[in-house]
Amino acid sequence: MSSAKSLVLASLVASAAAFAPVSQKASSSALKAFESELGVQPPLGFFDPLGLLEDADQERFDRLR
Repeated sequence: MSSAKSLVLASLVASAAAFAPVSQKASSSALKAFESELGVQPPLGFFDPLGLLEDADQERFDRLR
């Protein structure tokens, strides 16, 4: 009977440890992760490679965006 009590006690301790808070260190933003990599470039701005915007220009693009 004693081993059954110790088994229940051990399972209660294990289940309580599963929900204990874990300390986390502050991480840096993922947005700055690849800024020095090859191929990184600033945004293109107005870019319509398919020609879907017949009468559009940079000003209209900025307004609609």
